[in-house]
Amino acid sequence: MANKIPRVPVREQDPKVRATNFEEVCYGYNKEEALLEASRCLNCRNPRCMTACPVNLQIPRFIAQLAAGDIAAAAAVIAEDSSLPAVCGRVCPQETQCEGSCILGVKGEPVAIGKLERFVADYNREQGGNQPVQAIAANGRKVAVIGSGPAGLACASDLAKWGYDVTIFEALHKPGGVLEYGIPEFRLPKEKVLAREIDAVRRLGVKIETNVIVGRTITIDDLMDKEGFEAIFVGTGAGLPKFMNIPGENLCGVFSANEFLTRNNLMKAWREDYLTPIHAGKKVCVVGGGNVAMDAARTALRLGADVHIVYRRTEAELPARREEVHHAAEEGIIFDMLTNPVEILGDERGWVRALKCIRMELGEPDESGRRSPVPIPGSEFEIPTETVIMALGTSPNPLISKTTQGLETTRRGCLVASEEGATTRPGIFAGGDAVTGAATVILAMGAGRRAAKAIDDYLKAK
Repeated sequence: MANKIPRVPVREQDPKVRATNFEEVCYGYNKEEALLEASRCLNCRNPRCMTACPVNLQIPRFIAQLAAGDIAAAAAVIAEDSSLPAVCGRVCPQETQCEGSCILGVKGEPVAIGKLERFVADYNREQGGNQPVQAIAANGRKVAVIGSGPAGLACASDLAKWGYDVTIFEALHKPGGVLEYGIPEFRLPKEKVLAREIDAVRRLGVKIETNVIVGRTITIDDLMDKEGFEAIFVGTGAGLPKFMNIPGENLCGVFSANEFLTRNNLMKAWREDYLTPIHAGKKVCVVGGGNVAMDAARTALRLGADVHIVYRRTEAELPARREEVHHAAEEGIIFDMLTNPVEILGDERGWVRALKCIRMELGEPDESGRRSPVPIPGSEFEIPTETVIMALGTSPNPLISKTTQGLETTRRGCLVASEEGATTRPGIFAGGDAVTGAATVILAMGAGRRAAKAIDDYLKAK
């Protein structure tokens, strides 16, 4: 019986060793382990895992092909719905999506769907089987995609498969968006995994132009009126960092997690052959409790610092993935829970010397259902530190909305768009973090795919 086999554990680098390097933490399954884990799938008639996947990956179908030993066929099933399987297998929050809905998880351990997807993608790529799905004949119609993150790549892939002439415009010098600048090497290897999955998108016929800042280099109106693009997808993400607005935030040694991670990931500050400056020092405090906070903390640790994560609720409320929290704790990162910064203290040179905090207790639940933290009067204390990294979430960059007439935004600066991605201006669609605010890679991909379908419908009707 499939459900009698225990979940196959995944091999990882030893915590003490990996805390000193940027190599991938998780080794993934080998073929034998993957086939054994795939044999646990019950192939449910009503697969809840598929419903819980934002891109509706045909999970039982791909696992059945894998269990039968046909890895190329499993890869082909995944390719029907996902252009970034090796990325998703590594960075998706499977425990709250596909695996969280797996029927085996009710009484035991769910099928390791994410690890199986990663295995199929990696194995297929290493065997040279990374062939794109055959695109249908070109229809001669041009669509522009702004931003080469997960939403833009997913949208562009589907449109290219349907015969559209797609160009992605990317502001940075490398494509990938948050996958390139935000997620560290030890979670997502850039050359081995990300660059090759982006190459697969290019092989579908998608053109990618880097160093193009839409709203500065060129406007959306120029793309439509002068360059002949009939529809536009805006997938510019949420790159504008938030701060706490507490005294001392302008001291030297205070960073947004965005800047800290971009210096390290996109600009390779961790590598000795790159001269990108980065400041971690011997002691770092990271403020926040999401995946970005974990990424910043684990990066600072690998740069040689003692690291504290400062979070105003308890571990139960941490929004980061359980796996990330577990890995951070294993590596020796200290968690200061029920702690909220009130001031950053500086020395006579204008550099950070300590983070002044107050102890918190949990009160009544707020609108998100999580209990609100309340300060305990008179409980202030200091944590000596050289660097403070603010990982408090991000909001969309206002550049596109400010330079494009007819695009409405919400109070939080997000583009107003329907479930299908239609904005308030005909012909312009949007999805991912630019619409929702900071969320997950897979939700952005799902939004990109829905918008691709809406663009196809719009242009056919036109």
